[in-house]
Amino acid sequence: MPSALKKLLASLLISLLWGCATVDFDAPKAASQAITDTGDTRLGKLFARHATRPKNESGFYIVTDSIDALAIRLLAAEWAEKSIDAQYYMINNDIIGKVFFNSLLRAADRGVRVRLLIDDINTGGMEHKLAGLSDHPNIELRLFNPFANRSFRAFDAWDFGRINRRMHNKSFTVDNQLTIIGGRNIATEYFAANNEYNFGDLDTLAVGPVVRDTSRMFDAYWNHRNAVPYQQLSGQKKDDGARLQAVRETLEDNADALRDTPYADAVHSSLEIFIEGEDKKLTWAPYQLVFDSPDKSLGEEEAEEAPGIVTPLLRSVRSAQESLLIVSPYLVPRDNAATGYEALQDSGIQVDILTNSLTSSDHTLVHSGYASSRKALLEHGVRLYEVRGDLHIEGTKESGQRKAKSSLHTKAFIVDKRYFFMGSFNWDPRSADINTELGIIIKSPEIATRLADRFYKLAPEMCYIPFLDDQGRLRWRKINNGQTEILTREPDTTGYQRLKANLGRVLPVRNQL
Repeated sequence: MPSALKKLLASLLISLLWGCATVDFDAPKAASQAITDTGDTRLGKLFARHATRPKNESGFYIVTDSIDALAIRLLAAEWAEKSIDAQYYMINNDIIGKVFFNSLLRAADRGVRVRLLIDDINTGGMEHKLAGLSDHPNIELRLFNPFANRSFRAFDAWDFGRINRRMHNKSFTVDNQLTIIGGRNIATEYFAANNEYNFGDLDTLAVGPVVRDTSRMFDAYWNHRNAVPYQQLSGQKKDDGARLQAVRETLEDNADALRDTPYADAVHSSLEIFIEGEDKKLTWAPYQLVFDSPDKSLGEEEAEEAPGIVTPLLRSVRSAQESLLIVSPYLVPRDNAATGYEALQDSGIQVDILTNSLTSSDHTLVHSGYASSRKALLEHGVRLYEVRGDLHIEGTKESGQRKAKSSLHTKAFIVDKRYFFMGSFNWDPRSADINTELGIIIKSPEIATRLADRFYKLAPEMCYIPFLDDQGRLRWRKINNGQTEILTREPDTTGYQRLKANLGRVLPVRNQL
């Protein structure tokens, strides 16, 4: 018997014997809520000047630059005095993840209460670091919808219906006075620090009533049955401080490695700009915080009954009178989507969609779900724009990563240049039906117009533009320095990439994308 087959059979046997380990979701845990008495903090005093603003308005600063996105998180953590509530789908064990963990540790050392909620899907290989951080008396760590088998996660495949449902939310709230919400996870590729692949993404820094709304959302997730204290999962009791000290030394070594690098210089420059005039960039506007109930993670039946993000998003989209611009890196239209867009077109509403091209996408299978609908979308009047892989993401020049491949990760839409949505929600079945999501609808013509105008100015040369020729064949326009080239196949791809994408179209996984 071949050795590979022997290993496979052995793995299957082990899975049968040990794969039924379970998480005790009903184990007692301490409930907690956001700290609300924070008016006397530095941030509370800073934003007190805006107390006379209408109660239905909050202040927003849209963060497009990847370096700025890290800088504002570090600055907010440094200014924290009472609490940090952080909720993320992914925090990688890379230089940016370590910088982020270090900012939380520094705050905890000052006496700040840190509540850290991480989805468990990407925490593999971080057990020692997570255990060390959770040993800190001011840091409480919970994992959302965790794996029972900490070392061999594949053994949880028997419980696929549960582990398939992930918390995709991203929020970072400091002293219940400031929050950062958007599409960025905590990893090098989201902050222009990856020398191979960097994402173009958006966050919003927000102050005002929306912060309290975000805190209530966080509390609902934090106290949910699927948010399990890390120490319960690991079975590791707090030690004499050795684990925490080891983590502290690792984070200090990471800081030393970054010191005096172009990347560190770029972050420091951004920090200085924000310190000099942090509230001058705020745009005040009515808003609606939209998110899925954490009950969506419990199962299909619970997801159908739980209040969700889809209803308010569709309501906003359907209010369009002139135009709709959708930005989604992972676009997988439903079977009836094309006819829905046709109805909008018939009503005189122009629909434009920006998504990844095959060469810029980091998920070939998801691109296949989009590509199979592309021709139908064009036939029904939708204008498509596909991001080029050689695009320069904001922040990569300053960080020295201009040669890295680029990919779209922004999740947003603009209605009539009146409403602007941004958050974690992709236009695909996974966001709609499976994962939990979070975002903000900002009712600001100023923000919506500025971002829409910016897109239409940059789109011609930052995108491939698909179209149907006179014979109904799919073609792409590529513009360089004012010169237009017509392409007859997926632009700037290899035969292997196209083969994988074509194979993906026939797989029966569309509702999981």
